[in-house]
Amino acid sequence: MVRVLKLVNFKSHRDTTIELNNLTILCGSNGVGKSSIIQILLLLREAFIKDKSFDILDLKSNPVKVGTANDAIYEFGEFDGIKIDLTFDEKLNCNFCYEASTEIERVKSFLSLNKGKTIKNEQFDIYNPSLIQQNFGKISLFNVAFQYISAARKGPLESYPKDDKIVDVFRQISVIEGQAEYFAHFLDRYRNEDVLDAICRLENEPFKDLYTQVLLWEKYIFDGASANLQDVGKLGYVLKFSFDVEEGVRKKTADYDAKNVGFGLTYVLPLLIAILSSKKDSIVIIENPEAHLHPGGIARLTELICIAAQAGVQMIIETHSDHVINGVLVQSKKFEDTKGQIGIFRENISIYQFDRNDSNHSTVATRIIVEEDGRVYDKPAGFFDQIAIDLRELI
Repeated sequence: MVRVLKLVNFKSHRDTTIELNNLTILCGSNGVGKSSIIQILLLLREAFIKDKSFDILDLKSNPVKVGTANDAIYEFGEFDGIKIDLTFDEKLNCNFCYEASTEIERVKSFLSLNKGKTIKNEQFDIYNPSLIQQNFGKISLFNVAFQYISAARKGPLESYPKDDKIVDVFRQISVIEGQAEYFAHFLDRYRNEDVLDAICRLENEPFKDLYTQVLLWEKYIFDGASANLQDVGKLGYVLKFSFDVEEGVRKKTADYDAKNVGFGLTYVLPLLIAILSSKKDSIVIIENPEAHLHPGGIARLTELICIAAQAGVQMIIETHSDHVINGVLVQSKKFEDTKGQIGIFRENISIYQFDRNDSNHSTVATRIIVEEDGRVYDKPAGFFDQIAIDLRELI
């Protein structure tokens, strides 16, 4: 797992350090640097995947497109570059410094690695890339045990594409900006793989395969909805949905096209597939899991996120939903009440509220501590307080 990220001079991050956990929640208002935390992880991952080195930070890569060096470097920084420090579970510490010291370099769509030079009297010692190569199998950020699903993920479509190389070799659900364009192919390809015991919904069906578990979680989140994939050859996959019924001879409705049912049913599928296909020490990054979901559905999806994190899948979540936050707190309390049988241990949770320092237009990250009984006592202003503000007005 990634345990600590220190980010200097990237976009609005003048100097930010966050401690990542089994479950890390990034929240705050728009434009305060939440997505930038995710973006820098994606950029480093792409830098390694391309040529097994970190010499070039491509600012217009497939998963994230920042733009030019001018777009990436903090406007009021003390040097013309970006500094990134990472600490992993394996006690491996990596530090990188990328710079664009000339006007020509500042308008390019990449940054070059500064290999041990001195900037502003500070020596940046760049580790040997062979350390990452030697530990490649253990560091999920740089191998196939990683999924990124963005807020721009695909909704209902006529069909969903196939890509054998992306799914079979790289084992990815998404390539372009976290759109999860290959989630249907991924589910079909790995449908028979076993899901971690801790996150299985066994109920009346003792089957632990990915396909069954995705369907069971979808039924749980949407009160009886069921997905059905149809392989249509070179055209890809067609997605349909049916619903459980209690009356009549049949136990479910006919299959309806994805575009003719609720948008959220399709929108949540890539999330379920990404989480349920993950093994211990995998990394799953999700933006706005709450999108297009009813509050009850958000609570149930958050339950899955929490128990997956407790089972050892590193979950990094960006959210604007108080239902996600409340769901995490509920799962923390359930862990205590059941002595760890369900839910998530509060010490495995890191919640960060991001705000903006208006004096220098920089990000301020505040750690929110989860206390016993799932309570939060020291809340900064703006931490999901709009309901209380509105209630005061109504009362």
